Amino acid sequence: MIGFILSASLLLFAAAPQAPAAPAVESAAMQHATGTFDVTLTPVPPAAAAPAGMPGRMTIDKTFHGGIEGRSVGEMLATMEGASGAYVALERVTATINGRSGTFAMVHVGVVDQGASDLSIKIVPGSGTGEFAGIAGIFHLTIANGGHSYDLEYSLP
Repeated sequence: MIGFILSASLLLFAAAPQAPAAPAVESAAMQHATGTFDVTLTPVPPAAAAPAGMPGRMTIDKTFHGGIEGRSVGEMLATMEGASGAYVALERVTATINGRSGTFAMVHVGVVDQGASDLSIKIVPGSGTGEFAGIAGIFHLTIANGGHSYDLEYSLP
């Protein structure tokens, strides 16, 4: 059941029209990394003592191709009630972008209200390590024709 709830949540986010994104504040330091990624979502069984109605939980395993070369792992919680729902996720990215290597964390917040979705994926401030120390940015996600693509809009000091 949890896998169904989470799969339905993701399909609803993918199929629902996206709310217009706030215009990005461009500066000379803003850069873009674009490409595709493969993702595996694995349901996590609820604890034996978990009360009924708990959000569904999944692990995330991504492989990035293109401007980001690397991998991420994370966890997601999601809930659905009819045509509305929400999910939150945290993931740790280990990658190379434009010749720089390191890690950083991203936070996802997605809400669907009767089919209209609002999704935000941001780099967690202060989470960059290695050559990503001080990284900031927004991860723009597109799901089309069964594939996932991205445009990471980021800056580095």
